[in-house]
Amino acid sequence: MWLFSRDPVRDFPFELGPPDPAPDPASARRRTRTRPRSGGCCGGGERRTGAPVSVFAHSLGAGDAAATPLARAALRRLRSLRHPSVLGYLDSLETEQCLYLVTEAVTPLRRHLQLRPPTGDLGEQEVAWGLHQLLTALSFLGGSGLVHHALGLDAIFVDPGGDWKLGGLERVAAASEGVPPRPPGVPPRPQDPPELSDPSRGQGEPWAGDMWRLGCLVWEVFNGPLPRPTALRSFGKLPAGLVPPFCELVAAEPSARPGPGQLLQRLQRPGAFLACPLVHTGLFLEQLQVRDASERRTFLQELSGRLDALPGPFRRHKLLPRLLAALEFGSADASALPPLLKVAKVLDPPEYQERIVPVIVRLFSSPDRALRMQLLQQLEDYVEFLPEATVDAQIFPHVAHGFLDTNPAIREQTVKSMVLLAPKLGEARRGRELPRLLLRVQAGDALGPLRCNATLCLGRLGPLLPPQTRQRVLAPALARATRDPFAPARAAAVAAFAATHGCYSPQECAGRVLPALCGLTTDPHPGVRQQAFRAIRSFLDQLEAAAEAGGAPEEDPPSAAAAPGGPGGGSGGLGAAVSWAVTGVTSLTARLMGAEAGAPPQTPPQTPAEGPPAPPREPPPEEPPVEDPDGWDDDWGSLEDMELPRSPPVSSKEDGGAPPQTSGPPPDPPPTAPPSAGGDEEGEGEWGVGGEWGTEDAWEALPCQHGPPPGSGQRHQQRRQELEAKRRGGPRGPPKPGPPKLGTRKTRLRGEGQ
Repeated sequence: MWLFSRDPVRDFPFELGPPDPAPDPASARRRTRTRPRSGGCCGGGERRTGAPVSVFAHSLGAGDAAATPLARAALRRLRSLRHPSVLGYLDSLETEQCLYLVTEAVTPLRRHLQLRPPTGDLGEQEVAWGLHQLLTALSFLGGSGLVHHALGLDAIFVDPGGDWKLGGLERVAAASEGVPPRPPGVPPRPQDPPELSDPSRGQGEPWAGDMWRLGCLVWEVFNGPLPRPTALRSFGKLPAGLVPPFCELVAAEPSARPGPGQLLQRLQRPGAFLACPLVHTGLFLEQLQVRDASERRTFLQELSGRLDALPGPFRRHKLLPRLLAALEFGSADASALPPLLKVAKVLDPPEYQERIVPVIVRLFSSPDRALRMQLLQQLEDYVEFLPEATVDAQIFPHVAHGFLDTNPAIREQTVKSMVLLAPKLGEARRGRELPRLLLRVQAGDALGPLRCNATLCLGRLGPLLPPQTRQRVLAPALARATRDPFAPARAAAVAAFAATHGCYSPQECAGRVLPALCGLTTDPHPGVRQQAFRAIRSFLDQLEAAAEAGGAPEEDPPSAAAAPGGPGGGSGGLGAAVSWAVTGVTSLTARLMGAEAGAPPQTPPQTPAEGPPAPPREPPPEEPPVEDPDGWDDDWGSLEDMELPRSPPVSSKEDGGAPPQTSGPPPDPPPTAPPSAGGDEEGEGEWGVGGEWGTEDAWEALPCQHGPPPGSGQRHQQRRQELEAKRRGGPRGPPKPGPPKLGTRKTRLRGEGQ
């Protein structure tokens, strides 16, 4: 018999609590089991999940014999009526002492109006949304052949999202039963319709009494408790849009009162009281699953601009869950992400990581490019809430695929996102995988703006790289960018050098940085030249200061944080150069990328605003040479061959073919094609910068003004020897008539010059 002696409340899956005065029952998490007062609403929570609920209790004592049948009737009605605008039933429990009814978490409307009185436009919109739901619930009852008979402030409840729920179903009866008489012993109330006291007025439609009580409810929402029926003649604080329907609701003749469905349609017309942004947004959210895809996209795109006009509880408790569900189950596209992230800003960090971060992680694995693009563009709004372990293990592997995407917009946004994601990556990814991916774009991407952004990203991430990676990768990669055919990419290299000046030792500044910057002093673009000169002066000042201080040991790598004029700080000297470099390149790149998005890097770039305009007749260095259809210039040799002295000295037979040393060849023009990535193979440059850029000795291959370009010396030497051998053979006879052969024109011209 011990099974029947157990306390049923202990096995109840809900935890009961005392009455909760707070408007948001979500705060009622920790409760003690106490018996609430009869008929009252108290807070509670589910034992397993802790989700908040509301508990209604009715005492079954001997003094409540008349009220007990009404409580049980309300329980039966609430269990059978399922509608979004009717109070949601969860569970119930009846013991020998009390009857418990568990519903969704709500607050009585009377208490809600005390905490949030309807003031201003936002308050009127909240009432409009609640009135819409209340009319919808009454229409549902009328369609089911039922009448409420007890509508009032105590029968309406408000959930955390601001939705009004119809409750108080104790006196709900069928419309065919007519108007029930007033219970014996119950005094008249100001909200009772006049036909209860004067049957000569007639009864009208079955819902006529509910519509009178609805008019009294509207008056009390804006003016407070109704003292007497004659107070309805004064409108008080009623909004102008509600005055005409209010007069119809409180008409003395029951037949003159409109039905709930008819009144709902009239109030939804353009310009009526219910035609407001909150009602429009709430209705669309309820129909989001069944709306057309184009309608959903238009609504979500306009939603971000309307969020500030919506109440905070509505955004947090109604809009946010709908958007999360729409993104998770695929009923919404990437346009739902901006309003979702904007609404989620009000969440606390623990709640944000619990509700938003798992959805973001799942969205990063989506193959939808538009969604991935929105995630990267909105990264700044939520990156602070992402745990480092989540970024390193779950988000970065999906983002890394964007470096190889065929869509240039995805590649560009992926490069930019590394500035925000890199600080949250582990040292292994930051030291090896991230530099390899950035250098792949910087070295081999076909679009100049993307190479420019990759260079700027390397400059911003330089201090975050591990010391060994920074010493091996940073200077060679930026030096290679100084030879890029895209002018903003060369300017970006100067800016990156200046922004990472604290990352180089004096030996690196003298042997790596300055040679690369000196090559830009003869750049065809004035803006690049000016930036190069300013950066050179700054590095020279740094070297001079290091020399006066006695220098630094070569094996001691510098620290970017310890630099006196580190990025983002310092005044004058190198700190000023950093600020200038970043600003100048940003404006230059922004203008050029706007004109060259999706264009090949050979498009002539513009000059920056900081420098004087380029000469109008100066040909852009990126313009490809005009091809010769006749093949006339196929065997003309190089510029060094054209500028050889006319009568070179010959000292002996062995060195007769060696050319004399000249003052130096003219500076090489910028290359017409981006340098090859070449770093994907393990044997060619471990960091993806190509075989010649992965070693210390590769700096000898940089272009300078003391010799021919790298890789062409052997070919030029062989060509000069052939020309000198022809000259030593003596003069030849007159040329044969007919067109000259290819490759002989230059030899003939040189013979005539002698």
